[in-house]
Amino acid sequence: MLPAAGRQERRAPFKQRKCFGETGRQGCPGERGGRLPVILEQYPKEKVLPALDRTKFLVPQELTMGQFVTIIRNRMSLSSTQSFYLLVDGSRSLVSMSLTMAEVYTLNQDEDGFLYMTYASQEIGCLDRLAPKGKISLQNEGPLGLEQIPLP
Repeated sequence: MLPAAGRQERRAPFKQRKCFGETGRQGCPGERGGRLPVILEQYPKEKVLPALDRTKFLVPQELTMGQFVTIIRNRMSLSSTQSFYLLVDGSRSLVSMSLTMAEVYTLNQDEDGFLYMTYASQEIGCLDRLAPKGKISLQNEGPLGLEQIPLP
């Protein structure tokens, strides 16, 4: 049975869909050309923001959180009046937009080597998850279908 038009089929989070053996095989960040693996998923109860076409990204270590949010916001074609929040799942909190992705990765990476983030249109609280802003190019795809985000 196909989902009704306009309704999005809910998927299990990436971590539940992939076992440790599959997700942990990418090796250390140095093997990815200085790019960090990030899993960015929509908050399960999100109704306002559109879903991204991808959940896995390879992000340059030098990119700041503010730049990453801008990239995701642009990719989602959000207007300046639409709210957008990004939660880092390792600490289940918002992080400073001035931190580099390398700093956020070091503080919050999961045991499988990925940095998990969630986005939403409004603050949900410390126990729930949120979302980022930005735009990403599909022209630089890396190993295992991870999208590489170019430096601004």
